[in-house]
Amino acid sequence: MVFDRNKPYNELPLLPPVGGIQDDPEILKKLVSASRALSSVNNAIITLPNPYMLINTISIQEARSSTEIENIFTTEDELFKAISDSEKEEQTNQQTREVLRYREALWTGFNSISDKDKFSLETIINIFRQIKSTRLAIRPPHARVIIRRGNTDQRPGNIAYTPPRGEGIIEACMENLIKYLNDEEPGNEDPLIKMCIAHYQFEAIHPFQDGNGRTGRILNLLYLVKTGLLLQPVLYLSKYIIENKESYYYHLAGVTQRKDWKNWILFMLDAVEQTSVNTSNLISDIVHQMDETYKYASKRLKWYNRDLNEAIFSQPYIKAKTVGRVIKKTSRTTITKYMGELVSEGILSSRKDGLEVYYLNDDLIRILSGN
Repeated sequence: MVFDRNKPYNELPLLPPVGGIQDDPEILKKLVSASRALSSVNNAIITLPNPYMLINTISIQEARSSTEIENIFTTEDELFKAISDSEKEEQTNQQTREVLRYREALWTGFNSISDKDKFSLETIINIFRQIKSTRLAIRPPHARVIIRRGNTDQRPGNIAYTPPRGEGIIEACMENLIKYLNDEEPGNEDPLIKMCIAHYQFEAIHPFQDGNGRTGRILNLLYLVKTGLLLQPVLYLSKYIIENKESYYYHLAGVTQRKDWKNWILFMLDAVEQTSVNTSNLISDIVHQMDETYKYASKRLKWYNRDLNEAIFSQPYIKAKTVGRVIKKTSRTTITKYMGELVSEGILSSRKDGLEVYYLNDDLIRILSGN
């Protein structure tokens, strides 16, 4: 069959793919190194006093990069301000809210997988709905969804791919994908290879009218968690995709047009390996800086404790009232005095924005920025 990008790809093959993909020597070699690197992320997570502290550090970086792939940009300053005060999140600009919704969708999916230990269409739809802040679900059969080349591509605006559509077609494809993710129709693939295969399949099905890319990238992390390959969904995978965006879309198209699974899987395994190394280093840097800050601050300030140290490394910007809750102080005068001591000792710095005062962990910001 000759692939025609102008027609709905209703002949999309179901999973698992035909052929001994995992028997390829190059894939086996890359699988070993990627698995070893991914294991190092878990070892790094274990060193954290509270793994959930990564929600507003690494996972927010992942959220920002994933939305950036969809040409949704926000500044770090806007983002860090928003996560420092949950009451003000909805007052931020649209781009920042998009990033925050990705983060919430990621953790909603994580909780669902942790509770049920399986994927369902309901879970996937809920992730999409949270990302897009919508009540829509699977796109209807009549919706003429077409993927066109971007402005930076050759022949911008031309049709690059037309996903499947028609009565019951998307639903059947998704049912097959979910069975594959839940190992109800097992192949012989390693779970890491299955993640690569499932990611292509989801993007090829393109089940929603919008938000498929972000939903698919969340599913990658959740699948790694479900299979025990990742303890927390904090792999910073989207940064690699941004840096290699052209190759990402080229290899996706290669599977569709030429059944070139090998180069797609090699690309994705390399993404996992490189991202795992970077994420492990990032976590390690945070842990070591936490230790140094605690040693310094606890000597200089008698009231400084590990709970506060953990709190100021849980997000780049922090508000005085958050510190007050952690150290169990309610007096505004006392909290202001303590915040002044944190600033004078160089543990935090302050920044005023109108009537609001934000306190910045400059060491954490430096680590997250890769400097």
